[in-house]
Amino acid sequence: MGPMLLSVRKVTKNFPVARGVLGRPTAFVKAVDNVSLDIEPGQIVGVVGESGCGKSTLGRCVVGLHTPTQGAVLWDGHDLSQMNVQERREVQRRFQMVFQNPFASLNPRQKVKEVLFEPLDVHGLIEPKERLGYVTELLRKVGLFADDLNKYPHEFSGGQRQRIGLARALAGQPGLIVLDEPVSSLDVSVQASILNLLAQLNREQRISYLFISHDLQVVGYLSEKVLVMYLGRMVEEGNTDQVLRTPRHPYTQILLSSSRGNKVTVKGEPPSPVQTPSGCAFHPRCPYAEKRCQEEKQELAQGGQDWKVACWKWDRL
Repeated sequence: MGPMLLSVRKVTKNFPVARGVLGRPTAFVKAVDNVSLDIEPGQIVGVVGESGCGKSTLGRCVVGLHTPTQGAVLWDGHDLSQMNVQERREVQRRFQMVFQNPFASLNPRQKVKEVLFEPLDVHGLIEPKERLGYVTELLRKVGLFADDLNKYPHEFSGGQRQRIGLARALAGQPGLIVLDEPVSSLDVSVQASILNLLAQLNREQRISYLFISHDLQVVGYLSEKVLVMYLGRMVEEGNTDQVLRTPRHPYTQILLSSSRGNKVTVKGEPPSPVQTPSGCAFHPRCPYAEKRCQEEKQELAQGGQDWKVACWKWDRL
């Protein structure tokens, strides 16, 4: 088998939150902690977890908005950190990001036409005389019209603005799009239309997605594989159907129950990301925790074919 489209290898991202007298960091938030993942061409991988678990930071490390403190991000088997400026510029065109807030991610002073022309200018794509036809076709693909090219972002609904953000991401002809909570700020009916659009584009153009969400049901609708994060670490990884049907990690079980509208009682609040608990980070809130969970950190371990879990008791739950 050839190289994966994208490989994340033991990536850690720390942010300093306190500094000493000489300005040296004395305390860190470990937003992402030793995370690895692979995405094949045309594959949709979901990352799910509650707010503050590090999933958005992971997405930003993938597209180069954050530089990992440790670890590597590989595109077609090539380490991004080892590339020169020209190589990095060409590769970064191949992965794009769609953000949660469709209004904040668009320049309110730019018409839609200017928004879509910008990536073409930056990367030198499409001959000038062909660009108008190119961006008009992009709008058609995302469900908008040629007349929308001369409008400003404030003239659109939230769902339409997210379609514009998706068209901008598509303009660079990417192989991978990181979707950071792309439907969480939209009405339920609009969410469905955006998810269906994403699924259609994946089928037609074989674009891979890293789909980030706090809702396991939404991730399950679109993704082939699901990665569950808690406090910067992966706690479960597997085929989507398997994870939705028989989640093994207690945290995944709670997320799934919550996304299905069940009232779930979880002990306490998430611990501080500056001082994470010893052993399993979830043990202070876990209804099944035992002494070993408090003392020993469990790494992702093979629990079955194409499925891993970081829990000492997964086979007894």
